[in-house]
Formats: sequence, C-alpha cells, structure tokens
Amino acid sequence: MTKRFRAQDSHKKARVNPRWRKPRGLHSKIRLAKKGYCIKVKVGYGSPKKTIGTHKGKALVRVSTVKEIEGLDQEIIIIIQASTGQKKRLAIVKKAIEMKIGIQGMKKPETYVAEIEQKLQEKQQQKERRAKEKEKKKKEKEAKAKEKEDKEKKDDTELDEKVTKEEEKKEQDRMLARGM
Repeated sequence: MTKRFRAQDSHKKARVNPRWRKPRGLHSKIRLAKKGYCIKVKVGYGSPKKTIGTHKGKALVRVSTVKEIEGLDQEIIIIIQASTGQKKRLAIVKKAIEMKIGIQGMKKPETYVAEIEQKLQEKQQQKERRAKEKEKKKKEKEAKAKEKEDKEKKDDTELDEKVTKEEEKKEQDRMLARGM
C-alpha cells in the first residue's frame, strides 16, 4: 500500500493544496525528515516491481488503432491514447467489447458506444440540414437573379417600344410637315 504524501502545512491552511510539493524552507522539519512530521517522498516508498505498470493484476497496453488490439488476449487492459480521434476510438472500443478486453477509464463501454454513436448521428443530421439550407439559399438566390434578369428584359422591351413609338410619331410629324 502506498503512503499518502501531502504538502507541508496543508492540514493547517485551507489555501494550501494537499497534493505533494517538495518542502524548500530553510528550517522545514519535513525537508529535514524530523520525527513526528509528515513523511517525505523517498525511494523506499515505491510500489513493488511486479505491480508497476499493471492494473488489478493485468498488464496495461497503449493502443491507438484497431489492428493493435487484434493480437491481444483477455489478460490485458488497454489504454486508448489521447491523440486518437473519436471515430477510431469508437471502433477500438467496439472491438474491445467484442474481444472482452478491459478498457482503462471506462466502467461501462457499452454506454460510451451508444453516446458516441448518438453524437455522430446528430452531427451527420446537422451536416445534412446545413447542406439543405445552403442549397435552398442557392436556389432562392438563383430565382432572384432570374427575376431581376426578367425585369430588366421587360424594361428593355418597354423602352424599345417607347423608342419605336416616338420614332414613328416623329416620322409622321415629318411627313405631315412635308405635305404642307
């Protein structure tokens, strides 16, 4: 059993965090390892060599891909590396459940799988929604552009008609003026 090491005066002052910090004071009784004071971290307090790198008597193996799991047996507990992405992590957990291999830091991997699959599904639905909205906006923009173009054509034809009518009127005025 490992001893509990705590920082100097952490039991006296609330602002001092109890986690271990090396005592550096000139007159520190803990630094001097005086009797009756908190114990100081030393080599002799380490875990037995047989238990180092194990968890509940099983060896720990770091894993980042599904291929790394395939060669393992049930007497091992895996640790999924932090740099592994969510999709790969999901595949690793599924494979570990299938092979009945323990996973460090996961009490119920089945619930983890369900949660992650639900999140991925929601993410996919959001992506599809965004794509539909984008397409809808694009269609609306095209419709507005077409409407504007049609309006411009209509204005041009009206202008042309006005111009032709004015020209005809001028022509008639000229003919009448010549006739007199």
